[in-house]
Amino acid sequence: MHKKNLIARDISWLSFNARVLQEANDPTVPLKSRIRFLGIHSNNLDEFFRVRVATLKRMVELAGKKANMHFEDNPQAILDQIQTIVLQQQNEFNRIWDGIQDEMKKQKVFLVTEKKLTKEQKDFVRTFFDEEVRSNIIPLLIESLPALPYLRDKSLYLGVVMRKEDSAYDQKYALIEIPSKTVGRFVQLPSKTDDKQIILLEDVVRYNLPYIFSYFGYDYFDAHVFKVTKDAEIDIDNDVSTTLVQKIEHGLKNRRKGKAVRFVYDKEMDAGLLEYLIRRLNLSRRDNIIPGGRIHNFRHFMDFPDVFDKKTTRLSPIRHPALKNSLRVTDVILEQDVMLHFPYHSFDPLIDLLREAAMDPDVTTIKITAYRLASNSKIINALVNAVRNGKQVTVMLELRARFDEEANLEWKNVLEDEGVKVLLGVPNMKVHAKICVIKKRIGNKTTQYGFVSTGNLNESTARVYADHCLLTSNRNIMADVNRIFSYLENYKTGEKFLKACKTLVICPTTMRKQLLMLINREIRNAKAKKEARITIKLNSISDTDLIYKLYEAAEAGVDIQMVVRGIFCAKVENKKYKKHITAISIVDEFLEHARVLIFHNSGKERVFISSADWMVRNLDHRVEAAVPIANSEIKDELKSIIDIQLRDNVKARWLDNHLSNEYVSSAGKKKTRSQVDTFHFLQQKAVKV
Repeated sequence: MHKKNLIARDISWLSFNARVLQEANDPTVPLKSRIRFLGIHSNNLDEFFRVRVATLKRMVELAGKKANMHFEDNPQAILDQIQTIVLQQQNEFNRIWDGIQDEMKKQKVFLVTEKKLTKEQKDFVRTFFDEEVRSNIIPLLIESLPALPYLRDKSLYLGVVMRKEDSAYDQKYALIEIPSKTVGRFVQLPSKTDDKQIILLEDVVRYNLPYIFSYFGYDYFDAHVFKVTKDAEIDIDNDVSTTLVQKIEHGLKNRRKGKAVRFVYDKEMDAGLLEYLIRRLNLSRRDNIIPGGRIHNFRHFMDFPDVFDKKTTRLSPIRHPALKNSLRVTDVILEQDVMLHFPYHSFDPLIDLLREAAMDPDVTTIKITAYRLASNSKIINALVNAVRNGKQVTVMLELRARFDEEANLEWKNVLEDEGVKVLLGVPNMKVHAKICVIKKRIGNKTTQYGFVSTGNLNESTARVYADHCLLTSNRNIMADVNRIFSYLENYKTGEKFLKACKTLVICPTTMRKQLLMLINREIRNAKAKKEARITIKLNSISDTDLIYKLYEAAEAGVDIQMVVRGIFCAKVENKKYKKHITAISIVDEFLEHARVLIFHNSGKERVFISSADWMVRNLDHRVEAAVPIANSEIKDELKSIIDIQLRDNVKARWLDNHLSNEYVSSAGKKKTRSQVDTFHFLQQKAVKV
């Protein structure tokens, strides 16, 4: 087989972002959430350009040279395709945004520009600028500068043309960075009616341009927004004499100087200024130069003010029935396995587990991995308290968690100052496993308990990311979690610890081999005319070997069902398949983040939850962990949740060979919206207890 039997990873990802746009276009979604989905689409696209487009551009530059990257067959062709798709999506985005603004008007919510202000609002905007904005901006006259000033990647800029009405020659260009981070992007205006009127911060600045540049005596101002997206890949060089921390710090500084990979601008921008900026940024017409509407940096719209009539219908998280009446989470976990399903279940038991360990006089050590943490992390607070109470605490902090590097460097300092032992990972490998082990000593007996999860230890994202977390005191699981930490503490000589894992399935040592073995077993059963079935839930699947193995299984007649949120490089329809692969993607209020693997295995089902997607980076270049589910009740519960998702006919789209993103039809069937139905399913279980 050749790569023509696959969908290009980046084109597949753009198809996922189109599904996010579909949510913004869905009139059944509350208006604030529709605006939020536009923000998510925009934020996703920024990251896509910063990482993937930048990488493809490097591939084009490095063609024929030896480089430490997995090359696409024809990176330039993919870049050309990306440009076409992104422009189409931009047009769709603008169409949806126009429709949303019409809906906003019906709810008496208006985005007001600087040209539509009442006398009272003009006074308000002038005062607001003086008190909140002026001290946060530094206008730059750019023509006289030898080089264009450093432009921040995530910032929004106002490009200003100034001149005197009576002379076209006396003209100047200026740049102003809009201080959204410090001031906020949205300003609610006073209104004499019950209308809710909001002005964007860039329009506050626009209104005040005559005051900002009063010194020059100009009377004509033309100002339009633009943003630049830069290459965000951090090159971690192999200079052994430099510590990882120094490399990351150096890399973050270099990221700020990254090469521009996209320039998005208001199509009404003055032609001379546009030409000037493109030239000074060293961009060519082949680069992603994307004309847009008046508003950019839509990612801020994820936090649009809550001014709408219809509020979210989100239900409050459920307390897990096994933990309902218990004073201590620890006591329950020492007696039985518990699986939490976020965000349907509350995240609190995880924090409680660590808080209890911090105060428990019998607990001696806590070891935990951390990939992305909340900004005001209760997890960190619990671990700091544990150290203060004399426990030995080890935290594996992944400094290379993309776009969280800076935050994690700060957490490193906080933890080390408190006496926590901080591990910084393994060279050329990210630590992505979500694991914890707590040791408790009573008399001569050591008891161990903890968890293996599919999601990050982040109480903020746990409210919107759908994940599974197994809390357990199973000796075999905890023995393997210890082995992973032994490896992380001695990675130079410790690979033997990973290879010694007997229960957990680990990347980069055993997972790929184990997955191929499990699929092969289903293939053998199908060929022997026995029942053969594979059900997989992932964020992304792009690994060629595993996709081809699934093709082989489909040709043998294995029943394959997949739920994949994002990248999906497999082709599900092929004349050679005895059974087509059924694949759906669910995009809804919560982000589907969990990985679940179910193999029929001649009726003795093997069920796993995992931190790893089926991508080369996860399977070969990360430390990941999948845990088999032994408890029959938990196994049935997990399978029920996956079954609900496979029946989704409200928010599920078919993943087909043509990237059509067609919704699964509910015609003639009972409507199933899996996220709502999963909540009700778990709520009923909680009530029954």
